[in-house]
Amino acid sequence: MDYLQNARETLAIEEQALAKLSQNLDRTFDAVVNLVLGCEGRVAVTGVGKSGLIGKKIVASLASTGTPSFFLHPTEAFHGDLGMLKPIDVVILISYSGESDEVNKLIPSLKNFGNKIIALTSNPNSTLGKHADFILDISVEREACPNNLAPTTSALVTLALGDALTVALIHARNFKPIDFAKFHPGGSLGRRLLCRVKDQMQTRLPVVTESTGFTDCLTVMNEGRMGVALVMEQQTLKGIITDGDIRRALTANGAETLHKSAGDLMTRNPKTIHQNEFLSAAESFMKEKKIHSLVVVNDENQVVGLVEFSS
Repeated sequence: MDYLQNARETLAIEEQALAKLSQNLDRTFDAVVNLVLGCEGRVAVTGVGKSGLIGKKIVASLASTGTPSFFLHPTEAFHGDLGMLKPIDVVILISYSGESDEVNKLIPSLKNFGNKIIALTSNPNSTLGKHADFILDISVEREACPNNLAPTTSALVTLALGDALTVALIHARNFKPIDFAKFHPGGSLGRRLLCRVKDQMQTRLPVVTESTGFTDCLTVMNEGRMGVALVMEQQTLKGIITDGDIRRALTANGAETLHKSAGDLMTRNPKTIHQNEFLSAAESFMKEKKIHSLVVVNDENQVVGLVEFSS
């Protein structure tokens, strides 16, 4: 059996289904986006089986990009979780056939509460389709499963439609990286966008004077473990010595470099950044200038630290 060919056939089927999904979208999608934008409550998403798993991912995407959302398990809803809903909430019901008993049993309660219903289904004439306020078509010609049974293509299409809704809302809300970081403070993006330079800078500084000899400069740089040395005179920054400065000096002067002092080796007027700048700004600046270390200063322009960026 050619498993590689199986994989390619699966991806081809799913690729065609995504293209069809794009072609089938109409202005109902705009209406759904506007409904969610105008929602004063939250978006509740529900479904069972694979649809429920996809629904949870849609919730995660919406919630992390500025649309308050939660997953409502249809079975648990009948045992008290309906209390999580308010009339101002919008509800997305996912059922490929539109005839999932667990999902459709929610409809009378949702109608009674006054919730607007968005159906993700392949059958607009199904029970779910007939009772929904808006229908988004997730129909596929066939599942990638050779038996045309396991939710494969249909699950992917539903997931992709959820992503399309999420991205449309990101555009509509003008949701920026800094907003995303607020909901992901524990990740690397949150660290870069929310942390300030002073939170990450090295305060034990590798300092030499202009008269410090070559060998002693190397010792200070090695002990500092940042590949740099700051050249200071009476608390005033005179320059910086980097690994690159050392290499260039050795290339230009050879063995004579051993007799050079820090004043001979340093780069004058090194780049600095204020301690209250965001770490992301420091990293962008270092990328732009193609440097790996940046001197940090305070309001009095005094050196207070070093921040390092590893590309």
